[in-house]
Amino acid sequence: MTRAAPADIVIVGAGIGGLTTALALHARGLHATVLESAPVIRPLGVGINIQPVAVAELTGLGLGDAMAATAIATREHRYLNSGGATLWTEERGVAAGHVAPQYAIHRGELQMMLLEAVRERLGADAVRTGVDVRGYQQSDDGVRVLAGPGAETTVEAGVLIGADGLHSAVRARLHPDEPPLRTTAVRMWRGLTELPEFIDGRTMIIAADDRGNRMVAYPCSRRHAERGTVLLNWVALAADATGSGSSPAGPGRLDDLLPHFADWDFGWLDIRATLSTATGILHYPMVDRDPLPSWGEHRVTLLGDAAHPMYPIGAHGASQAVLDGVTLAGELAAGDDAVAALRRYEEDRLPATTAIVHANRTMDRSERSLAGRLDGDVSTELRAITRDYRETVERR
Repeated sequence: MTRAAPADIVIVGAGIGGLTTALALHARGLHATVLESAPVIRPLGVGINIQPVAVAELTGLGLGDAMAATAIATREHRYLNSGGATLWTEERGVAAGHVAPQYAIHRGELQMMLLEAVRERLGADAVRTGVDVRGYQQSDDGVRVLAGPGAETTVEAGVLIGADGLHSAVRARLHPDEPPLRTTAVRMWRGLTELPEFIDGRTMIIAADDRGNRMVAYPCSRRHAERGTVLLNWVALAADATGSGSSPAGPGRLDDLLPHFADWDFGWLDIRATLSTATGILHYPMVDRDPLPSWGEHRVTLLGDAAHPMYPIGAHGASQAVLDGVTLAGELAAGDDAVAALRRYEEDRLPATTAIVHANRTMDRSERSLAGRLDGDVSTELRAITRDYRETVERR
């Protein structure tokens, strides 16, 4: 058995939530060690949105200039039907009165930005890769983190934070009798396509047809914008009766995707060409979990997708992970009782994220309920749907 150097706080998972937590702890004078199962951390994924409240927190951690140089500040959401007609528009970010912008950014680029900051500030060994955490053992005084197929590596810690994503090993240890992921009859594909232009370069479109197929698309790269093109992140969702919507994430097939959108024609955007020329198509299940009544126990807690996986409807997953990390760091820095700090963090963040999990489900049902009526005036309903959602998430 190999005993790694002890760490006061161990974070499992070097994703957006885990790395943000490490930075937030460092800003408050606390050191953390991040354990990541991947042997090498690479900039994987596609575009994501970071909401103004989370942008403000990341800016406070010194990442404002880096984000501004990389991301697109989204100005507007535009709701369309499959013929490209505008149904309703909604201002976003600074245009909507927020102090901070709403950013669209490539997930991998944000992760690399956070990783670089962690290594610069906490040291090159603050993130240990190739460490596959399988479980832990608790005592009154600490936590022994167990890694490797035979738990041949251990790390001693005072606090363990499970930020290890949708299939969290820490969550499985905390809640061994939990049901499996909650699946939906929706297939979801994601991709990135470079285009010569897209509206004003700062608009997100949310489009749907009368069969329940939906598409979200938005520019997500400032570097592309500076050279006169658009890197368009798109998400395509299709109603599915085959059960394929619950299959694991992995490469997607254009032949599976295109038939759902074959008759879409915006005029100003060639949907078929946009999907066909993507640099790789990924298929994702649209899943979440029923919120837990409690996240952790004693010296262990959860964060981000490990704590509250949610539908991508509403684009709040990464932002909530950021808020988790900042809140947790604040509680741990507030006093000497780590166990009490973890429970205060959970008392704050669990109700907030539970409300968003349910709000995302409601938003999904509401959007699907508009199918068959998108040639008429649905602006009043869209305004009410987005208002109700915004009131829920912005209270948090």
